[in-house]
Amino acid sequence: MGMQSDFYQLLKEQGHVFGVPSQAPRGQELTTATTILAFKYRDGVLVAGDRRATAGNMVMYDRTDKVLEIDRHSVMAIAGVPATAYEMARILEHSFKYFRRTQLQELSFEGKLRALSKLLKDNVPAALAGTGAVVPIFVGYDFEQEAAKIYFYDILGAEFEGADYAVSGSGSPTIRGILHYVNTWGEQPLSAMPEEQATVQALRLLTSAAEFDSATGGVNREAGLYPVIKFITASGVRTMPDAQLKPLFETKVSRHV
Repeated sequence: MGMQSDFYQLLKEQGHVFGVPSQAPRGQELTTATTILAFKYRDGVLVAGDRRATAGNMVMYDRTDKVLEIDRHSVMAIAGVPATAYEMARILEHSFKYFRRTQLQELSFEGKLRALSKLLKDNVPAALAGTGAVVPIFVGYDFEQEAAKIYFYDILGAEFEGADYAVSGSGSPTIRGILHYVNTWGEQPLSAMPEEQATVQALRLLTSAAEFDSATGGVNREAGLYPVIKFITASGVRTMPDAQLKPLFETKVSRHV
């Protein structure tokens, strides 16, 4: 774990300051990324996020990527202030790369979890000031235990393992309830679902969240906008292309909404 923090320490020595609270312009809402989810399926973990970023009741952007690849085997999904979250993701990406090049091996999964927790702890002043809160989900493949794992965090940096799933963002109450129902009383638990069925489940979850939460962006067929869905397995991180999401949405989701 020692070398992992050296890159971040190097940034600090060069004058990089992270987590300093700032004041939002009076009367102006901060841009916020909303609604992310992750759940274990048959081959690993699926991570998904809608594409909408909002500021109060305004839609700021409908092409936001909230599921960020940090390295070949880990993903950080973001809910909260995108500017802060993207900076965290960049620091993590370079920290993991720095460790790989100096130690000639991958940083352990535990080391990756601690790295994100440290960034969140350093960001506490900005989070409590309301100008930089980030509530992420971290998913990665743990080679020591040969399993893909899900962890979620609070704004203070406390980490919790999601045994079967984790959700965050404004649309999460709807999604959490559905996931509990499906995983408990569905025909099969989430972890038994093959990839295509898991993908359909994710599309239905985000479509349901968009129905009850205006800050969650659903599918926009006219603009060709679909959620970002990634899979994390022992083989690495893989993104489901829109060309495959479109027919699944048309045949398995849209006919029910």
